[in-house]
Amino acid sequence: MLTVSNITYRIGGRLILENATCAVQDNWKVGVVGPNGAGKSTLFKLITGELHLDSGTITLAERRTRGEVKQDIPDDDTQLIDIVLAADTERTALFKQAETEEDPYKIGDIYTRLEEIDAYAAPARAATILAGLGFKEEQLTQPISAFSGGWRMRVALAAALFQQPDFLLLDEPTNHLDLEAIMWLENYLANYPKTLMIISHDRELLDKCIDHVIHVENKKLTAYTGNYSTFERERAEKLIGQQKAHEKQTAQRAKMQAFVDRFKAKASKARQAQSRMKALEKMDIVDAVMADRTVKFTFPQPEELSPPIVTINHADIGYTAGKPILTNIHERIDMDDRIALLGANGNGKSTLIKLIAGKLEPLKGDLLTSNKLRIGYFSQHQTEELDVTDTPVSAMMRVMKKPETDVRGVLGRFGFSKPLSDNTIKSLSGGEKARLLFAMIAHNAPHLLLLDEPTNHLDMDTREALVQALNSYTGAVVIVSHDPSMIERVADRLWLVADGKVNDFDGDLEAYRQHIIEQRRNERRGGNKAEKGPSKKEQKAALAEKKKQHPALWEAAEQAEKRVTLLTRQKNQLEDDLTRATGKDAQELQFSHGKLLKELDAAEADWLEAQTAFDNA
Repeated sequence: MLTVSNITYRIGGRLILENATCAVQDNWKVGVVGPNGAGKSTLFKLITGELHLDSGTITLAERRTRGEVKQDIPDDDTQLIDIVLAADTERTALFKQAETEEDPYKIGDIYTRLEEIDAYAAPARAATILAGLGFKEEQLTQPISAFSGGWRMRVALAAALFQQPDFLLLDEPTNHLDLEAIMWLENYLANYPKTLMIISHDRELLDKCIDHVIHVENKKLTAYTGNYSTFERERAEKLIGQQKAHEKQTAQRAKMQAFVDRFKAKASKARQAQSRMKALEKMDIVDAVMADRTVKFTFPQPEELSPPIVTINHADIGYTAGKPILTNIHERIDMDDRIALLGANGNGKSTLIKLIAGKLEPLKGDLLTSNKLRIGYFSQHQTEELDVTDTPVSAMMRVMKKPETDVRGVLGRFGFSKPLSDNTIKSLSGGEKARLLFAMIAHNAPHLLLLDEPTNHLDMDTREALVQALNSYTGAVVIVSHDPSMIERVADRLWLVADGKVNDFDGDLEAYRQHIIEQRRNERRGGNKAEKGPSKKEQKAALAEKKKQHPALWEAAEQAEKRVTLLTRQKNQLEDDLTRATGKDAQELQFSHGKLLKELDAAEADWLEAQTAFDNA
């Protein structure tokens, strides 16, 4: 499908990739990973031709279509669904040609081809993709100009998915999505029938959707087989071996150098000393594995406060009097709470966080806080508000109003060396800017951290460092994140923000996934929980009658459900085996586990489709 041969690329004289090589086969699903700035997006731009190589070649197999998320979404009155449909250029051209063609034979050929590409089912498929990415049915015919930049990027993603090219490239496709849309996208990509290449810092997405990894590091491309967890383990083992080789080589060098230093002045040993000096010069040095390779930072620990530290007392929340976004909210937060807010974008998660942060006053009811409460508030938009001509140390001095030595000490706890602290903020990466904001909000040891999408610009290492820092922090945390792995590892309480309410969600993220699936199933059925439905006896009788009328559809749904049950049982057994396995056995079980998760995702999708077909019959 794709061959990358000995490519070299420079930006302003700085080497990004040097003699890098890799290959992607048909139907592979490849995750492209590596630290920020390593060259992942550059690789994509070289593949698409947006950038031009200094040397080497990139070849896509003949007669293969390539697709990526376009940035040139129009800002006019074009309806959302029409933008998505237009991505299928062949379908669009055929319909346009049919309007003007007069030759009956050519017209027949046009309609035959339209049938072959299933052109008449395209609007339904486009609507399904847009719905999966969070658009409501009534929005599909609205003009694109009515939507914000983030929602337009969802339309661009929908268009790329609808096109269904032979080779699909996606660069951070989850950046503008909420958790619900990400759950849908995970399932869609896991079952994508062609070749996929994806850049993502979402490890759960990568674990579910890919079967190969290309690691971009040190200007090279290194290929691995398996999902992200498999890659991470194999690379760790490789680095451990590399470290041992380095230590052995260092000891050997020290021994040889000692001999040279001792005997180079003695005539009787001069030849041996000269020989060892030449050997030292020729010796290939194995790179050391740095113990502090991964970014690390810590949040300062606050003093204990009596619970509750925050009480929301029957509050209505919004921006305009008389038009609340959330109503009758009644919740409390204690210092040992780790709360994640769930719910689709636009439901009011950020609004709730702003209320707790004191950025909003309740329209009705009360917000009560401890007198000594200190709050650290991180918003996903704050990085855009930093003065890029400033330096981290001077920005922090204005926030802390303390001597420079104290400021540098705080910055040091967040991974800022003296040179990095003295650079301009403009030169910082997205992850470094985020760490600067973490330092700013946490310098005074807050009792409560409010984090609104803190991972948007963080690479894998920095996300891991944030998880570790939060788990070591003794204050309360309220987090909004589209990263399922972070929610699962940090939060122990889930609040569901939906339908103008905030309620405790009794279950974990897997239960929430099932809740979303059931919710969408009900929406497809047109169900309305507010209406009083038939009794259980009536439902049972109606189901029995429906089985008689549609035995094939019922059998398909039954078999699909049985397969999900079987695969779930196998998954549980495999996970139990993994807890006891070591070495190569663990590696093989992990690979089998990854394959089984994909089978289970596909089986659940088949079950949902079969059950929907029976329900709608």
